[in-house]
Amino acid sequence: MEVRKKEMRMWPVLRAYARALKPYPGWVALVFATGLVTELGLIIAPLFLKKLVDLLAANDPGAVAAGTLFGILGFFALTMFVRWVASNTQSVISSHLDARVMTNLENQAFAYLLGHSHHFFISNFTGALTRRVGRYARSFEQIFDAILFNFFSTAVFAIGAIIVLFHRSTALGTTLLIWTVLFILLQVTLIRRSQPIRIARAEEDTRVTGVLSDAISNQSTITEFAARPYEEGLFRKATEKWRVVTLRAWLTDTWINGVLGFLIISVQIGLLGCVLYFWLQGFVTVGDFLLVQVYAVSLVDRLWGIGRMVRGMYDAFADAYEMVQILEKPHDVQDSPKARPIEVPKGEIVFRNVSFGFTEQGVLRDFSLTIAPGEKVALVGHSGAGKSTITKLLLRLYDVDAGSIEIDGQNIADVTQESLRGAIAFVPQEPILFHRTLMDNIRYGRHAATDEEVVEAAKKARCHDFISSLPAGYDTYVGERGVKLSGGERQRVAIARAILKNAPILILDEATSSLDSESESLIQEALKVLMKGKTVMVIAHRLSTIMHMDRIVVIEQGKIAAEGTHSELLDKKGSLYHKLWSIQAGSFIADS
Repeated sequence: MEVRKKEMRMWPVLRAYARALKPYPGWVALVFATGLVTELGLIIAPLFLKKLVDLLAANDPGAVAAGTLFGILGFFALTMFVRWVASNTQSVISSHLDARVMTNLENQAFAYLLGHSHHFFISNFTGALTRRVGRYARSFEQIFDAILFNFFSTAVFAIGAIIVLFHRSTALGTTLLIWTVLFILLQVTLIRRSQPIRIARAEEDTRVTGVLSDAISNQSTITEFAARPYEEGLFRKATEKWRVVTLRAWLTDTWINGVLGFLIISVQIGLLGCVLYFWLQGFVTVGDFLLVQVYAVSLVDRLWGIGRMVRGMYDAFADAYEMVQILEKPHDVQDSPKARPIEVPKGEIVFRNVSFGFTEQGVLRDFSLTIAPGEKVALVGHSGAGKSTITKLLLRLYDVDAGSIEIDGQNIADVTQESLRGAIAFVPQEPILFHRTLMDNIRYGRHAATDEEVVEAAKKARCHDFISSLPAGYDTYVGERGVKLSGGERQRVAIARAILKNAPILILDEATSSLDSESESLIQEALKVLMKGKTVMVIAHRLSTIMHMDRIVVIEQGKIAAEGTHSELLDKKGSLYHKLWSIQAGSFIADS
């Protein structure tokens, strides 16, 4: 697979993480201060060892006072103890900071994700979005810890070690400095060249997750159509693409490790050779030999670890960037800066010259409709005529392209989305429930409702009896998307939720379509109670359910083709409504 070349996308991620750290300046300063003390301890401690070795190497036993030797050992011990305290303090502080910031990042990502439009969610895989949120927080831990424990600590140690060696020998200090700079530059260059492969690997991993999530969400459809081999084939194709890119990334890492490993061996041998030469010339002591070894070995290990960490960081940047893209993408539907909560004393709805379309052809064109307070209006028409689009625009799941929608004289574009949707109860044709208890699902209509109010709503929706027959009753978990319930049971739970909400405006998208005849007759009575005193918009597919509406509006190609009562529309022979009625008349007679 040919990997597209892409520039490294670390800066947007770093800016996002910097904003996440901004509320904790004291904690950040403290964690870096303790890190500085830790590294200074590792730089200073070998100096006491050097002095101790020099005294031992230059004198016979007993020639040096024991107090001097143990005094040096005491300073060494004190330095290591202070370093130990600082290191553990740093770990504790960074753990608290990581946990707090990661929690904030997940909450921020979740809140912003939910603010995206209906169109955004139907255009993305649920599993992929879920994974991006988790990766975003985990990547912070990986990147911040790498900066703190690898880059910062290595930089402090390298600078300190080079300064000490310069003090002992300009040649040794210069050698270590040049090698360190070259090693870092080579690492960065090699890793940056491999970054497009890492981005491609993250993208393929996301695609695998999307295919997996899509298949699991539609498992019943796969079974019904005996399509398991087909889905397995799709998944194999996705994982094969992931395998090819992942293998290429791993082989690239192997090659990079080989080059850097050769450089490390070279510098270790070179430094030892320099020290031996200078010792033979009498320029350095045995203690210096030990000092160079301690510094060189430690610095080599750190720089080698940085190489691995940088590659891991680039993976983390690639993972985090997928979520950052979502966070930087403006919400399609936004509250205006001066948006205020809506007030609905009456419930009048006015569509004023509304135009809207997902394509250039559009769905609604110069559409106007007024629904009086308390009026019950049904929308009928062929599939794709624009009925569902009208309700989505009223709920402001999309913004109109032209015109306006008003509720009691208030343009819905000028009110807050939360208050607008809070004033509307919506019962969809295919209700989706949370994998929570039946009590929780019904109470979703009004979170502050008591158990007694939930039960009363369930009784009005005629679902109390089937709930009571379940072993766990209202504490029964309904499964993901409510799959443990039948379609009719889910519909009645959704109606109970709308009853509990008791909003002034009600939208019913063929709310009885999933019910059998007996359940439908019970629900019709409940709906009559629910609709009292409310402005109601009903999307009707079964015309028998809307015969008694105050007004029926026939939608055709995004415009109003006709409107009136059931009787008035039937009198118009050859009209669309008359044709629809004639097609369905047989089923109405059977239902009656």
